Amino acid sequence: MYNPLLLPDLRVMLEEVDAQGLSEFCNVLHPAVAAEVLEGLSSDDIWKVLSYCPLPRQVEIFEFLSLAKQVAMVEDVDRTRLSRLLEEMSSDDRVALLNRMDPEHVERLMPMIAQAERANIRKLLSYPEHSAGSIMTTEYAWLPEEITVREALERLRRQAPDRETIYYVYILDEGRRLDGFLSLQDLILANPNARLPDIMKRDLISVRVDDDQELVAQELAKYDFLAIPVVDKQNQLVGIITYDDILDIVQEEATEDAYRAVAVQPLKDSYLDTPFHSLAWKRGVWLMFLAVVACGTAQVLHSFEEVSKEYVWLILFLPLVLASGGNAGSQSATLIIRALAVDDLTREQKFRLARREPLVGVALGLCLALVGFVAALVWFQKSFIEAGVVAMTVSMVVVVGTVIGALLPLVFRRFGMDPAIMSNPLISALGDVLGVIIYYSTAIAILSHTQS
Repeated sequence: MYNPLLLPDLRVMLEEVDAQGLSEFCNVLHPAVAAEVLEGLSSDDIWKVLSYCPLPRQVEIFEFLSLAKQVAMVEDVDRTRLSRLLEEMSSDDRVALLNRMDPEHVERLMPMIAQAERANIRKLLSYPEHSAGSIMTTEYAWLPEEITVREALERLRRQAPDRETIYYVYILDEGRRLDGFLSLQDLILANPNARLPDIMKRDLISVRVDDDQELVAQELAKYDFLAIPVVDKQNQLVGIITYDDILDIVQEEATEDAYRAVAVQPLKDSYLDTPFHSLAWKRGVWLMFLAVVACGTAQVLHSFEEVSKEYVWLILFLPLVLASGGNAGSQSATLIIRALAVDDLTREQKFRLARREPLVGVALGLCLALVGFVAALVWFQKSFIEAGVVAMTVSMVVVVGTVIGALLPLVFRRFGMDPAIMSNPLISALGDVLGVIIYYSTAIAILSHTQS
């Protein structure tokens, strides 16, 4: 966390046009700290501050700004300055920004960018959003096969200034197909006269350019890599994805799941950076849908109106019945969604999940049925039969809620959809409808039979 006094001091330096102070602010502070302070300024003032440091440093600070702030800044800056900035940016950060900009604005910028960078930009922009290709960087270290360690180290010295990382070095054949890799440690410790084919590792773990970014994150976490290579259909190396980018992806995916779990469409930017109308829409769409489902619950209750009049006491235990089923379903859904997010489950493991949850539901249902039975019998002084209705209903509703919460995320994943879409509010709403039907149907079956 930066010193909160930095922002007022920075405003004073801007007012006094303190060139030395502004230059020190840009060049002495860590770029992330400088960016955090600059977030509190307007876009014009940020550009003024950045003008007091060289272009490479401007890019370092700019890349640490939030994406929303970057988009706001590029809207009014002149195209010459923006094109120079884009040329210096790392390829993955640059594509993330361009994807958020107006396409017409991007097309007007393209002729002002160097040909090599322009071709790279168009290639990365062509990959689907959230794919490995859309988040990779093309600034990787590579070496040809038939050279010695001494030659390799010399080539790396020349490549290093323009590479995202040189800790992993990828070995390519003449067709740029990926044959192996080495760590920088391997090269430093090897005999200078050894040839790369004799010391490189061939047991490569890579991802395809069209793989989902969530899969990439799982692979990188599974093998504890600092970076993972991205290849095309011909096994040609097209880029790498580094651990810092994966950290951003993991945070993004976790945030999206958290939003969906409470029936909110994921926000592109932070809460405060999201416009009011967008925030209201993303929350309102789901709330309206859930309201329609709730109306269905009301309709079901209405159809049992005569039963409610005859057995007025049933309404007392309706909250217990609905809460038991909804809570059990939400628990199951959360556990299954998390299991799917953390692990790449096999088909057999998914079947195990589907078989296990109903058994857990039965166990939980019996426990909650006991609570409902004792409460109805002792607390509310109901008859043994009436308490039995409550207990039986609670047990069935818990089992049904558990099965719904477990199966719906699996079904959604089966059809290529995000399991988190089956948010807890939706599962609770569906559980309410089924809970009312089960409750009153059970009451009719048992109580009418008892009276007759």
